[in-house]
Amino acid sequence: MKIREATIAETQHSLAAPRRISWRIAAGLRRALLTVLVLIQSFVAASYMTAILPYHGGNFLEMAIIALFFVLFLWISVGFWIGIFGFVLRCFGGDRFSPLGRHTAAGLGTQPLARTAVVMPIYHEPIQRTFGGIRAMYRSLEQTGQIDHFDFFILSDSRNPDVWLAEQAAWHRLCNELGAGGHLFYRRRSLNQHYKSGNIADFLRRWGSGYEYMIVLDADSLMGGSTLVTMVQLMQAEPQTGILQTSPTLINSRSMFARVQQFANHIYGPLFTTGLASLQLGEAVYWGHNAILRTQAFMEHAGLKRLPGPGLFHGPILSHDFVEASFMGRGGFEVWLEPELSHSYEESPPTLVDDLQRDKRWAKGNLQHMWLMLFEPGLRPAHRMAFLNGIMSYLASPLWLIFLVLTTIEAARLVLYPINYFPEPHSLFPHWPEWNPEWAIILASSTLFLLFLPKFLAVIDVIRCRRGKQHGGIIRLLISVLLEIMVSTLLAPIRMLAHSRFVVEALLNTSLRWAGQNRTDETGWSAAILNQAPGTLIAGSWAAFAFWLDQMFFFWSLPVAGPLVFAAPTSVFLSRVGPGERLKRWGFLQVPEERHGSPLLDDVYARTYPQLETYTERSSPAIQAILDPVLNQVHQAMAHAHRGGKKQEMILALRKRCFQHGPHTLTQKELCHLVRDRASLQWLHEQAWQAQPDSYWGKALQHHFQH
Repeated sequence: MKIREATIAETQHSLAAPRRISWRIAAGLRRALLTVLVLIQSFVAASYMTAILPYHGGNFLEMAIIALFFVLFLWISVGFWIGIFGFVLRCFGGDRFSPLGRHTAAGLGTQPLARTAVVMPIYHEPIQRTFGGIRAMYRSLEQTGQIDHFDFFILSDSRNPDVWLAEQAAWHRLCNELGAGGHLFYRRRSLNQHYKSGNIADFLRRWGSGYEYMIVLDADSLMGGSTLVTMVQLMQAEPQTGILQTSPTLINSRSMFARVQQFANHIYGPLFTTGLASLQLGEAVYWGHNAILRTQAFMEHAGLKRLPGPGLFHGPILSHDFVEASFMGRGGFEVWLEPELSHSYEESPPTLVDDLQRDKRWAKGNLQHMWLMLFEPGLRPAHRMAFLNGIMSYLASPLWLIFLVLTTIEAARLVLYPINYFPEPHSLFPHWPEWNPEWAIILASSTLFLLFLPKFLAVIDVIRCRRGKQHGGIIRLLISVLLEIMVSTLLAPIRMLAHSRFVVEALLNTSLRWAGQNRTDETGWSAAILNQAPGTLIAGSWAAFAFWLDQMFFFWSLPVAGPLVFAAPTSVFLSRVGPGERLKRWGFLQVPEERHGSPLLDDVYARTYPQLETYTERSSPAIQAILDPVLNQVHQAMAHAHRGGKKQEMILALRKRCFQHGPHTLTQKELCHLVRDRASLQWLHEQAWQAQPDSYWGKALQHHFQH
């Protein structure tokens, strides 16, 4: 048997070798072409900037401006050409090197499935949405007839006892509803070290050896059953693939901000992900969710160690996904991004404040990657470049800010100080400053061209593929695109200033608070003003100085200063659900799932349990855990048995206080200790059912029967 398995493995390896050589050659040629195009474009732009400046780079200030402009234009050019590559490939029917491009549907259908774990780490998430998503995916898999190959794991890191007791109750109800006792599991970690990556690692240590593959989700992820099956089939057909990443599309957006993000994701996403995948090929990155991993290879090669450097570069790795992909690549496995895997969804933060709060965490995690990019041995160059790309996605903001500061200094110097006609000592010939405003207009226009042409190509791609009706028709589509461009233009300076602050805080190694994400709440005026006040003051001061300095310079500053001055009302307005819902009714910013519906999305909210998230003191999850006979048994089965010692004495005191005055008199930490103790849950249940009618538990029992 072992000889046969070894022969099969050698055969698969020999068949995979020519394919690997083929895509590596294609990747090398594509990356070389991209490099040449970007460098030529950036050098031409830098030469124009040199000609525009009064002294043509003849002093240190202007040399710094030119250098910064070159780096920033380089960054813009990379995004531009990724979009162009994606448009060209989509016009020619897709990338033949992609995983789906190499296999027919019939061929994939012959692949046998293997045991696969679908894991969802959660932390203080909305229970209805989270468990509704699990139900929808489970039922979708049942419809494929392949549910027996999949097990679902809900991995909780929730710390609030009311939250995780409600999670356990929801899990129990969902198991009964689906008849999924042998396929749906729940576990809560008592010690949540290393955030999400630690939660996944804990799962792998306990259950990883029992599964060939692991599909990782976020709490807001949603994937169709046929997509899950296809992912497993692709992994079976591609034994060298260690990670297969889908490109999730945004759904379920209600606020104005989220709807703009959702529309942009649906319109521009296919173009840019196709272009990105065409350059990365088998050296793509992992985004941490909506992806399938080869379990044994992941356990062997993707373990995360603590960073050994100083400050920011010391301690646990915060952004784990890019790092895990690079370690898999170092271990000899391929990582692929497949944009054509449909029915893979996630949700957008509902407000700008929440989006920036998420960026704050990501900024620190991505900047940590500098250490790995420079010093981690054995990583592939493509993955080092992926680290650089992630770093630049945040570092570009302070570079833009510095560029604006230097150009302001340049303008102020020319207005406030006399012209130095002899900048070089002992020179016999004067240096005459000169302006070329027409060149400045050309350069600004070319920058806008690079930023917006891929967006218009994406619209052409939508129309070419006859998907215009899915977005409300061509007229509504075009108006929606203009609306998205207007909103993204307003948000760009706000993001620039916020990301600049995040980079500084990350480099100073300020601590981060780990909290559950807001999925629904709107932004209030006080929160918006508090969040945006620094930027408003800075922008207002800058605009006032520009107006005092020179009227033309003031008008030049308005595209950046204006959005920052009005950042607070912009943040409040975009967080509102009302404007977003009105645009949806009018057919603007529309996506296909809204126009045509989706059984998968409809199933998420097909059944609700109001008592799980809307409760009073008399109907809290802790009260239900004690009073409800079935739930009490469920919670007991998941609790611990404490025997003796000071901890047991403390728990005995807590159970007496809880019986006398109710669980609301306990702190969150005390309640955690109590409801994790099996004996206390049983004792409280028995005592509560024997309590006098006028006692706390007698009244709670009456309320329980009424509801």
